[in-house]
Amino acid sequence: MAFQDLLDQIGGQGRFQILQTAFFVILTIVTYPQFQLENFTAAIPGHRCWVPLLDNHTISDNDTGLLNKDALLRVFIPLDANLRPEKCRRFIRPQWQLLHLNGTFPNISESDTEPCVDGWVYDQSSFHSTIVTKWDLVCTSQSLNSVIRFIVMTGMLVGGILCGHLTDRWLAESARWLIITNKAEKGLKELRKAAHRNGMKNVEDTLTIEVVRSTMKEELLDAQRKPSLCDSFHTPVLRKRILLLSLVRLSNIMVVIGLNIHLQHFGSSVYLLQGLFGVVNLLGNFVALLALNHIGRWGSQALFSFVLGISILSLTFVPQEMETLRVTLSVFGGGLSSAAMSSCVTHGNELLPTAIRATALGIITIAGSTGAALAPLVMILRIYYAPSPWIIYGAMSILSGLVVLLLPETRNQPLPDSIQDVEDERKASRKAKQDETFIKVTQF
Repeated sequence: MAFQDLLDQIGGQGRFQILQTAFFVILTIVTYPQFQLENFTAAIPGHRCWVPLLDNHTISDNDTGLLNKDALLRVFIPLDANLRPEKCRRFIRPQWQLLHLNGTFPNISESDTEPCVDGWVYDQSSFHSTIVTKWDLVCTSQSLNSVIRFIVMTGMLVGGILCGHLTDRWLAESARWLIITNKAEKGLKELRKAAHRNGMKNVEDTLTIEVVRSTMKEELLDAQRKPSLCDSFHTPVLRKRILLLSLVRLSNIMVVIGLNIHLQHFGSSVYLLQGLFGVVNLLGNFVALLALNHIGRWGSQALFSFVLGISILSLTFVPQEMETLRVTLSVFGGGLSSAAMSSCVTHGNELLPTAIRATALGIITIAGSTGAALAPLVMILRIYYAPSPWIIYGAMSILSGLVVLLLPETRNQPLPDSIQDVEDERKASRKAKQDETFIKVTQF
């Protein structure tokens, strides 16, 4: 709690902290829509095979007689299991006899049909053009849509690894981190800067390098040996935390991305769903804030993950015709995913020591970016079994909730500054359990 004493001297949560929070909010507002663009630029509109007699504009109405478009569609396009026009096959020869069948649907063998050899006709009522219509990413090429999304997410992963160091040019370094890493003078400079922005006067007289060093005496002693990446994995407690947090972040990001970039699978109106998801994401963050403060980090994250997993798995039992229920479940899941993600980030930051927090978070972020890249690839499994992506997303969310149970609670606990602090927490926890057992035994 030594650093907390320094924060109290510079004004605690004042104008400086508010401005930084506002800055991050603006960055989030700018970057978040980039993830949502896939719902519009890669939307799959309704489609069917191109048929010369139906879609060749050089053929006059006299060539088709008095038949309307629906009648001609029945002649050239077979019906699927839901009695809707097939999206990927057409009749090899016109089936004129179908015009005289009133309400009956004869069995049509696959040998009577063929793939869409001449291309497709797309419904342009919602989207005039997407990458799907431009490159015909439907039917046998539908999996390429997921591959494109995978490439985009992989690019973000690689970019984050290669260019992450550039953020130091734009963001103020943490004073706490500077002090812990033997840069007390720079840390003092950042503290004074924050104090001035918080309206604290004559801070140079009260906040000196001697005060910083005396307040953070124990932390500075621990920082004499600069911890490395290998040190993070040499100690059992910290190694366990990083691995578990990486698995939790991978699962959470996979589910969040999986839900947010596949809105078209939940209902017919992507615009409505996008608006609803935006609203519930805000509500989810607000609920997460309340839950984190009252229930705790551990319980909140597990609760959100479990309920989210159940909501997603429920989608597999709801048929496409029950669109209202599907939209309700998906929107509810979207809010829960946002709450679970907020809880995950908060919990993770508080479990890692300041000295290597940036390095450890880098590892965890890479795991999360891997989950984001895998999320669209999971949708390829729809070719083999339509509910399989939602089963995987739901299972990953429940797995995340189970893994969280292996991590300690951090609410109202001091942030660890060094690797030794993390190890000391383990010893203190063991001692507390031993004392509790001793008390229980000696009561009789």
